[in-house]
Amino acid sequence: MGKFFAIIVVIIAIASAYPIIAHKYVQPEDISTHGHAIDEQLSDTMAESGFAFLGAQFVLAFFVWRFTARKDGTKVSHLPGGAKLMVVAAFILVGTEVLALGVFGQKAWASVYFTAPKPDDLQVQVQAGQFAFYFRYPGPDGKFGPLHPDKIDEGNANFFGLDPANDVEARDDVVAAELAVPVNKEVHLLMHAKDVGHSFYVRELRLQQDFVPGLDLSLHFTATKPGKYEILCTQLCGLGHYNMKAYLDVMTQEDFEKWMKEKISEQ
Repeated sequence: MGKFFAIIVVIIAIASAYPIIAHKYVQPEDISTHGHAIDEQLSDTMAESGFAFLGAQFVLAFFVWRFTARKDGTKVSHLPGGAKLMVVAAFILVGTEVLALGVFGQKAWASVYFTAPKPDDLQVQVQAGQFAFYFRYPGPDGKFGPLHPDKIDEGNANFFGLDPANDVEARDDVVAAELAVPVNKEVHLLMHAKDVGHSFYVRELRLQQDFVPGLDLSLHFTATKPGKYEILCTQLCGLGHYNMKAYLDVMTQEDFEKWMKEKISEQ
């Protein structure tokens, strides 16, 4: 029975690895300038952890096969150093693995978080609140009006708490429920949460960033293909979390300018 179990362990391990080795899992389309580095890091991580997984299962199967039929009274050999040596060896192995993956992935991480956006980027403020995203663009003056939390009134569509009557910079600000951006133009997101923790996730951009209440966060990207893509909240933020989403609309520069003019006329 023990040897049969060992065979089953090997079969399950190989069957689990096959879809990845055969590339049965296809990544969503990459539409960002940094996405290829993220995909390469994911491939490296899957390969390394996959070999470690298979190795561990084969060792398990070997020990089950080798020692399952031991007769009562047979002397059991012990690994030199005992369990302590095995724990130390596993700690060193796993630590080296994690450190190596971190070193290999630092460029992909730095391209998103440790590299400053370009001076001519498009700045967009992103507000997450139960249970919707809203996006604010500076108008023709290129400046954002100040925010007044006490003036937030969703019933009157004042989602950011603007005071255009007294703040000149706020009078031409554009507020939308979708994130429209021009293709091949760097976009700089200025992100904050209105209430609880949320998340900004676009799988095609290879981006996921949590909103932390009380913190203003920054994220930048460049989309390379026109189209419409889902923006999802991946943090459990309340009963309406399942329905909290918006859309990223990547447009040509000409279409984006038309969209912006239409939005300005609607404000």
